[in-house]
Amino acid sequence: MSNCAIVGINWGDEGKGRMVDLVTADYDVVVRYQGGGNAGHTVVNEFGKFALHLLPSGIFRKGVVNILGNGVALDCESLWTEMSDVMDQGVAITPENLKISDRASLLLPWHRDLDSLEEARLADKKYGSTKQGIAPFYSDKYQKKTIMAGELLYPEKLWDHLAGILEWKNLTLERVYGAKPYTMDDLKAWVTEFGEKIKPFICDTGAFLRQAQAEGKHILFEAQLGSLRDLDYGIYPYTTSSNPIAAYAPVGSGLPTAKLDKIIGVVKAYSSCVGEGPFTCEWFGEEAEKLREAGGEYGVKTGRPRRVGPIDIVATRYGIQCQGATDIALTKLDVLSYMDEIPICARYELNGQETDAFPFPAVLPDAKPVMTAMPGWKCDISGVRKWEDLPEAARNYVEYVEREIGCHITYVSVGPERDSIIIR
Repeated sequence: MSNCAIVGINWGDEGKGRMVDLVTADYDVVVRYQGGGNAGHTVVNEFGKFALHLLPSGIFRKGVVNILGNGVALDCESLWTEMSDVMDQGVAITPENLKISDRASLLLPWHRDLDSLEEARLADKKYGSTKQGIAPFYSDKYQKKTIMAGELLYPEKLWDHLAGILEWKNLTLERVYGAKPYTMDDLKAWVTEFGEKIKPFICDTGAFLRQAQAEGKHILFEAQLGSLRDLDYGIYPYTTSSNPIAAYAPVGSGLPTAKLDKIIGVVKAYSSCVGEGPFTCEWFGEEAEKLREAGGEYGVKTGRPRRVGPIDIVATRYGIQCQGATDIALTKLDVLSYMDEIPICARYELNGQETDAFPFPAVLPDAKPVMTAMPGWKCDISGVRKWEDLPEAARNYVEYVEREIGCHITYVSVGPERDSIIIR
């Protein structure tokens, strides 16, 4: 039996989906264990190009069982839309290859409303929410004011529970934000339209995973976002509202006894960031625009231009420590091919002193990048499939990053396609 987690090392959008799609050939089960529809995993394969937000990236592999665990913010509406889009492109999705935890809580219609209302209230102090309702959802979950997916299977219990939550939630909508309240008719219509569609997929996924573990099945845990957006270890308060770190995978999956044999941390060959918060290595102006265009750096969910900059060794090393990564997948190396020199944020300067340590969130905005550079290779590497066939300058760059971050770079991606990967 072998269990593996694929996690983001930086601010998210590192290329986790393509890595899950690649390595699922060696796994029987893929589990999403946290987050919701607020981030996207891009996958390019024989079926086409897909932007997945809730579906596990193993959905394209025949014979692989995909699970949405109890730690997921289950948005029935977004999930059904995504399932329909994927099925329209020839991918089969049935209760045999997609299972939804009966203990996953439902993201309800008012969660999006509250997200938008709070961002509007914050104005120029906003956190950069995707407005998918994630923060209000997790807040409600920890206040025990949500509905579990399994309650959809027991309608007589569901309506009583919803009625109590509705009364409480309308107090916030009306008296705090002056917004329109919801009615039970609204909720019943929403459940009928979307909840009913996912009911066939809801089951005791914990029991399924325990059986899979007992049978020696290989389980892959898929995270959303990255270390620096982790609620506890990230750039708080500019974080997500869940825990993308690998240590949460057993809890959020429904298999708390799981042991992770391998943790693949995904890192871009440069840095990108969607959303607000300190981003020490950020570029601006023409330099940023050139890198953004070369890398297609626009949010999968939001379409917003991503903030970009050179690889940040300090932040990456910290992210690896948070994740306990055993292997690194370095993605989008090909994007750097246009550069004469490859810039690197090697250290930070804080309070007049250079440091290798990632600062505490309150002082992180004061940090300044200490830069170095390496020669570029100035040629197209997207067709390379063997390490020794990469230009020497490209190999030197990868080896430098590997030494500085202290973790072996096992995978080097030189394009978005499934086979555009070099395994070292």
